[in-house]
Amino acid sequence: MIEFHLDGRSGLSPYQQVVQQVRHALRLGLLREGDQLPKVKDVAATLAINPNTVLKAYRELEHDGLVAARPGVGTFATATLTDNTLAAHGPLRQDLRRWLAKARKAGLDDESIEALFMSTFRNAAREDIA
Repeated sequence: MIEFHLDGRSGLSPYQQVVQQVRHALRLGLLREGDQLPKVKDVAATLAINPNTVLKAYRELEHDGLVAARPGVGTFATATLTDNTLAAHGPLRQDLRRWLAKARKAGLDDESIEALFMSTFRNAAREDIA
């Protein structure tokens, strides 16, 4: 089952972070069609947020056709975002772990690593568009 966490530095609201984490879990195959999401009250208690925030996230995911609520039972994944590239994730993850180890060895903290990755990611995306 997916476990949610909040990052106050992400710039995203709590509900957006929940939506993003479900989408990532569906994309990475960590959450599959038929899997149950944590109950709203449990997520709200764990994250110390209003249950309406979790409901809003689950409703957005439902609107996108990714989950379905079953009254009295819970919310379940109804779709997946994985594709045929899932097999490539393992080797890429290993490469990324090696890169992260090099970055830490070079003295970068987590925030610096994230900033470097995101700026490089965005620049590469812009170059691909141009």
